[in-house]
Amino acid sequence: MSKPEKIYDGITEVKDWLVEEARSHRFSNRKRRRNLAVAATAACLALALIASSLLPGGPMTMPAYAVAVPQYPEMVQYPGGEASGLALKKWRESVNEQYRDVGYADGLNGYFQSSIQQFLTENDGENTAFSPLNVYMALAMLAEITDGTTRQQILDVLGSEGIEALRQQANDLWNDTYRDDGMMQRVLASSIWLNEDIDFHQKALDTLAENYYASSYQGKMGSESLNQALRDWLNEQTGGLLKNQIRGISLNEDTALALATTVYFKGKWTLGGFVESRTDTGIFHGAQSDAECDMMHDSGNMNYYWGDKFTAVASGFESSEMRFLLPDEGYTPEDLLFDSEALAFLSLERTNQWENSKYMKVHRTVPKFDIEHQTKLQAGLQALGITEVFSEADADFSAVTDQPLFLSQALHGVRVKIDERGCEATAYTVMRADTASALPPEVEEIEFILDRPFLFVITNRVGLPLFVGIVNQL
Repeated sequence: MSKPEKIYDGITEVKDWLVEEARSHRFSNRKRRRNLAVAATAACLALALIASSLLPGGPMTMPAYAVAVPQYPEMVQYPGGEASGLALKKWRESVNEQYRDVGYADGLNGYFQSSIQQFLTENDGENTAFSPLNVYMALAMLAEITDGTTRQQILDVLGSEGIEALRQQANDLWNDTYRDDGMMQRVLASSIWLNEDIDFHQKALDTLAENYYASSYQGKMGSESLNQALRDWLNEQTGGLLKNQIRGISLNEDTALALATTVYFKGKWTLGGFVESRTDTGIFHGAQSDAECDMMHDSGNMNYYWGDKFTAVASGFESSEMRFLLPDEGYTPEDLLFDSEALAFLSLERTNQWENSKYMKVHRTVPKFDIEHQTKLQAGLQALGITEVFSEADADFSAVTDQPLFLSQALHGVRVKIDERGCEATAYTVMRADTASALPPEVEEIEFILDRPFLFVITNRVGLPLFVGIVNQL
């Protein structure tokens, strides 16, 4: 065997071993998988550089290599309820280190409410879902790599005073949301994919890594190997839940860069869970037709909330919760999106701040569901005021490259599913740039039955909406 053949074999063996090692671990052990993936990239790149001086034709072709890689926070893994007090204390201290002053969320309500209205209302009676925080991170990164009036339009939609303020807010939001400790997974991930034939400003890429925890990869744009690398990254970050949507994502040879952001959430109910033995078959009266489905039941003492046009309950996770809003008869979930009171409840920092509530025994009936939704963001973002970035003549990407670029595509996909044990939800965004309310009856017990279209929201620690959705049909 020749020396070049041996080098190629060595590169392949190292890459295959590292990839297989990463895949052999459960998705919950994300940090080790992430570190192995970075190690695989570094090892392959190093071996490629050695080979380049020995192989005819110069440097070998690789699908992508990292030009900026962030360092995720290290978290102590949950030791279990039987662990010693010291072990539990160390775990709790690790969790608390991620917390940020809740003031970082100031000014975000305008963006949340306008974007939720924009992307959830036009659904033709179908299930729909949207991740405000996922799209926020994509737009914040887009602001970082644009400039001038292109950037200002994005800042205005996000309600930010300037790029430095946005940078700090996004960093605080990322850290306050981040949980990967064995008890809960709540992870925002970001990456930027770069055309190897275009020069980019390293300072911008370093800023994305430092403040947005975004990895930067560069390769041959339009190649199937780079497209597959992007799809693999998206599937890894979303737990494989959105494979059907992600398999259609591709970049072409005219693509200069692509931004990708994801959010992954998985948690067990800690308050207001459901007893599996009580699940039975029921009828959900959907927006289009009735359907049989699995109905989960539970009874317990909890807060019951109401407004002029809705009633609501919440189920808790460790430092998150899921709120279910049931429109009153005569109203739809879409109506609630334009009701200031309902929107206020959706974006409430803490449900215990809601005045119209009562602690009582609530008999809940909630359908198990698994909904998936994909949408193109361009029309909605333009309606919100972000127009220039889509204009080939006006878009300004000078913060990251001197090459004239414009945003040619913006995709968003979401999946949310719940059962008796808890909730798993994920979302991605890919942006491609080419060259008094009336009181309820005074009773000690009440029924809350979600057997018709309803609205839900899953929050982060300070009540910001990770996911918002409408279940219209089962």
